[in-house]
Amino acid sequence: MKEGMFYEKVEGEKVKCMLCPHQCLISPGKRGICGVRENRGGKLFSLVYGKAVSWAADPIEKKPFYHFYPGTTAFSFATVGCNLHCLNCQNYSIAHLPKNEINIPGHNLSPEEIVILAKREGSKSIAYTYTEPTIFYEYAYETCKIAHEEGIKNVFVTNGYILPEPLKKIAPFLDGANVDLKSIKDDFYKKVCHGRLAPVLEGIRLMKELNIWVEITTLVIPGMNDSDEEFSKIADFILKLGEEIPWHLSRFYPAYKLTQYPPTPKETLHRARKIGLEKGLKYVYTGNVPGDEGENTFCPKCGKIVIKRYGYLIEEINIKEGRCKWCNNKIDGVGLNEV
Repeated sequence: MKEGMFYEKVEGEKVKCMLCPHQCLISPGKRGICGVRENRGGKLFSLVYGKAVSWAADPIEKKPFYHFYPGTTAFSFATVGCNLHCLNCQNYSIAHLPKNEINIPGHNLSPEEIVILAKREGSKSIAYTYTEPTIFYEYAYETCKIAHEEGIKNVFVTNGYILPEPLKKIAPFLDGANVDLKSIKDDFYKKVCHGRLAPVLEGIRLMKELNIWVEITTLVIPGMNDSDEEFSKIADFILKLGEEIPWHLSRFYPAYKLTQYPPTPKETLHRARKIGLEKGLKYVYTGNVPGDEGENTFCPKCGKIVIKRYGYLIEEINIKEGRCKWCNNKIDGVGLNEV
C-alpha cells in the first residue's frame, strides 16, 4: 500500500478522492469506484502500488501510437482496476476484478524494476496501459520519474478520466497519451461507460496545452456511435485542437456486456475516415483491420505512403529526418527524425 497523492479529509474520517472526476467520498474501510483506493483510518491508500498484474514488451503501434517513435517497442504494464465501467471492455477480467475481491492480485514489481525490465527489452518507452493508468497514479508517477531520468519515454493509454491537478503533476514526465474518445455524446458516456463526457474533453485539451503528444482513439460500435453526425463532431473537436493530431478509428468486436452487437463493418470505418480527412485532419487511421489502406501513414502534401503497416508490423518507412522522403514535407510526431 501507498498513501494516495490526491485526496482531502472531510467530516469524520471520510476522505474525498481528488484523482478523477468521480471525486468519490469514501468512508473508513470502503473503496472508491475504481476498487483500488481505500480509506484506512481517515487516510486514502492505493492498494495497487508496485503490484503489476500484466506486463510485456509491445510494438508501440499496438497501443496504438502511429506518430511516436514508430517501429520501437513500449514496455507495457498495468495493475487491476478502472475508474469507468464500459460495457464493451475488452480487459474486463483485470479492469473490474478488484470490485468484488478483498485481496488485490498482482506481482510485486517496483518502479525501479519496471525501468530495468524496459531497458533490458530495449524499449524506447514505457506504456501505462491495459487498464486505466489514472487509478494506479502513484505507481505510474514514480515509474515515470525514474524512466525520465534514464532517458526512457513515458506514454499513457488512457480513458482521459483524470482531474487537472494530477495531470499537471505528471505532465513533466509524460511524453505521450493515446486517449479513448469513446463518443461525443454525454448520454453515451453515462449509459455505456458510467462516466461523463466533459471531463474527457477537458483532459484532452489540457494534455495538448501541456505539450503532451496526443493521439485519439474511437472504438466504433455499430448502432451506438457510428453516425455521420457523430464522426463529424469528433473530427471538429480534434481539428480545433490541432490538425496534426492522429485519429484512430478502431473496429469493434463483441465483448463483455455488448456481445449482442456485430463487428463494425469495414465500410463504416472507411466512411468515418473519409469524414475526418475531408474535415481537414492530416492523419486518420482504421484499426483492427489488418491490411486495410487506413493503417498506413500518408504524406498530407504529396499523398504518398511514408509509413506502410500491416497490423502492428511496419513494412516500409519513407521518412528521412522527420520529413517525407518524396517531397520533403514535415511529418508530425515525436521521434520521427530518428526512424
